[in-house]
Amino acid sequence: MAHRIKSLADYANRRFGLAGKAYLEQYNPFFVETDTARHDAQANGRNFVSFANYDYLGVSGHPAVKAAALNALEEQGVGALASRLVGGQRSTHHVLEDKLASFLGVESVLTLVSGYLTNVTAISHMMNTHDAIFLDELSHNSIISGAKAASATSHFFQHNDLDHLESLLEQKRGSYRHVLIAVESLYSMDGDIVDLPRLVEIKDRYNCWLLVDEAHSIGVLGQDGRGLCEHTGVDPNQIDLIVGTLSKTFASCGGFIAGKKPVTEWLRYTLPGFVFSVGISPVISAAASTALDIVQKETWRIEKLRHNAELFLELAHEAGLDTGPAIGRGVMPILFSDGLETVAASRHLMANGYYVPPIFQIGVPKNQPRLRFFLSATHREEDIRGVINLLARPQNQALVKGEPVSATP
Repeated sequence: MAHRIKSLADYANRRFGLAGKAYLEQYNPFFVETDTARHDAQANGRNFVSFANYDYLGVSGHPAVKAAALNALEEQGVGALASRLVGGQRSTHHVLEDKLASFLGVESVLTLVSGYLTNVTAISHMMNTHDAIFLDELSHNSIISGAKAASATSHFFQHNDLDHLESLLEQKRGSYRHVLIAVESLYSMDGDIVDLPRLVEIKDRYNCWLLVDEAHSIGVLGQDGRGLCEHTGVDPNQIDLIVGTLSKTFASCGGFIAGKKPVTEWLRYTLPGFVFSVGISPVISAAASTALDIVQKETWRIEKLRHNAELFLELAHEAGLDTGPAIGRGVMPILFSDGLETVAASRHLMANGYYVPPIFQIGVPKNQPRLRFFLSATHREEDIRGVINLLARPQNQALVKGEPVSATP
């Protein structure tokens, strides 16, 4: 007889077990207090370098960003205090949205309080019965959750396989009223990109709408960091919805939707995640707005990030490490054979002053556990060489087999 679940706590414990709780019994690499860890390391003359934070251009601690946040705090207080529709908005909101629209080369931008929420609410709001969503099988969970929440039918195509997408559209497009194609630009787990010019051609030919999640590509791709459109030479106005975040290159939090003005104006009055949610804090919008100014003024940061990522990729390949399909920009995975090996590698790095939590069970295919590295313009060449040296094949094989590997003094 099957065991009966007696309580929510019992159910949660069982579900946590299926999600990989056993991996954490000997070592838990998650929820590290990075500020405390950095302070303690510095106080003891040790190294602490994080490859787990996506401050791609290194502006989170910039004096101008902190000053802008402090000024907004003094002048406007901490919170937006209500939904912008019913409670009014702060002057910092439209300033940030106008700057983002100009930077991206689109007509209009709408900001939301959460990057994750942005995909969920936009997709579920737009797509209804008799509609369909075609999405990449490795899309971010926010895209998948938005599709699940919609009353539309969802179809997955194989990762970055536009032949498969086109085959599905050939078979199924005629059965639906409206069709949305949803993809990421720079994929957050694999560090590869979609063939955007071809995707635009496909969406036009099959009369579809296109959503491109540029969360990890803005500030990373393109000569001026404007994202995948700039990187591939595609006019951003050919994309129906560009979704982005303020939590990465712009070093704060929140999300945004960019596109044609009729689209954002419709959403401004009807999008549940905007209408029924508080606006972003004036402190956050001021900080993000200033971060955007710095990105455009201090263009050396984009080049430094590019150099660091390409160096990481080159050294990883020389060391015989598997970086999957990554193109060598902001996101760099190193794949391992199983979860235990991945956790062991993470523990080995942490013992030597490098913070890189493992990714397994959740967010990636179960047969592709990995360490995911976020490169930043603030990383030094010695940081990159140091972490790759610690993962080079001979040492890595030793630690996985349980043989002692000494930490760096």
